[in-house]
Amino acid sequence: MKAMPMPKKFAKRFLPQLSEIVAHFGTPFHIYDEVGIRSACLSLIGTFPFCPGFREFFAVKACPNPRIMEIILSTTQELLGFDCSSIPELQLARQIGARPEQIMFTSNNTSHEEFVEAMAYGGCILNLDDITLIDKVPGNFPDLICFRYNPGDRRTGNMIIGNPLEAKYGVKHEQILVAYEKARRKGATRFGLHTMLASNERNVHYHVATVKMLLKIAEALHRDLDIDLEFINMGGGLGIPYHPRDASVDLFTLGQKVTQEIIRFTEYAGYIPKLYMENGRYVTGPHGVLVTKCINQKHGYREYRGVDACMSALMRPAIYNAYHHITVHGSRGRRSAVVDVVGSLCENNDKFAIQRKLPVIREGDILLIHDAGAHGYAMGFNYNGRVRPQELLLREDGSVELIRRAETAEDLFRTLQFEPNILSV
Repeated sequence: MKAMPMPKKFAKRFLPQLSEIVAHFGTPFHIYDEVGIRSACLSLIGTFPFCPGFREFFAVKACPNPRIMEIILSTTQELLGFDCSSIPELQLARQIGARPEQIMFTSNNTSHEEFVEAMAYGGCILNLDDITLIDKVPGNFPDLICFRYNPGDRRTGNMIIGNPLEAKYGVKHEQILVAYEKARRKGATRFGLHTMLASNERNVHYHVATVKMLLKIAEALHRDLDIDLEFINMGGGLGIPYHPRDASVDLFTLGQKVTQEIIRFTEYAGYIPKLYMENGRYVTGPHGVLVTKCINQKHGYREYRGVDACMSALMRPAIYNAYHHITVHGSRGRRSAVVDVVGSLCENNDKFAIQRKLPVIREGDILLIHDAGAHGYAMGFNYNGRVRPQELLLREDGSVELIRRAETAEDLFRTLQFEPNILSV
């Protein structure tokens, strides 16, 4: 059993200098490990050596920091890209040099303004979420088009993504062939197919079943419409071991079984579609930690330990009841106590841990909240006027770089500075 979810190499590089980092930067902060992020990218690429044209489109929503995105893009430039779902995410990808073929735009309830931005600057791979959006693509219809598929009751999702029948995402099964035929009439000659049914899923067989499902649609397109897909995108959703007793996803078995399915398809259809993925959590999640300081002890009906971070820095425990491992730096040899670890928002679910057995926590202790490298800072918000913390990078050479300063009250008040604008009726 592992001592903690944090990768051992990250801990070995980070923990010896933690006190010095805290003294220099203060708390709270998110910190990411460059070495771990690069290693995760290479692991994904190495999973599918026999799938020509494999590309990982990092889900920008997981960790939208341009410095992190630069690291990802530079690891193996030709095999990595970005999955974007908003105008700012598109802008971030382009600012760091991503080319049109390295950007997948997967949005839902897409606005006209988003389509315009997606099609600008040479465009991108446009992944449409609904058949009605075909007629809303502005200007010349792109040569390459992709559709997001929702299988309905043919598959199950999980708690994070939800039941496909209830999910707002994707073209339903009965419309998928019609969508491709309509796109072809609009001028598309190249096609892709995408789905995303589960998030944080460590069961390899679930992901293999997703590939089989996509290949069945590819068979129907080949047979009924004489359309050969340029790629299938099996989505992301590779899970990480948040809890010490969790097993890591078996990438070797995943690559082996997915390759077998693609070979079977090739024997039927006579061509090999490229394989794409769009993981975010797997790439950055284990390689980020939220570091915070205990500032209060409350002896109420329960024992509470208040820290200087709150759910505005990490929402997952509050909205998903998600487990994030917590360690108390320098606590070896202490006895244990059951506590709630809480922030300072006026919300009772502002808790990082509930009735968790931890080493006795004293005021001034530094707590590490593990696996916060994805959907941590990115999901932050400003309720109660709380500001999001700084982001740091533990670089390959061991130095630590500030890659986003902490927000300030002045940042929040800036939207209150505007020219008078009154409509008189």
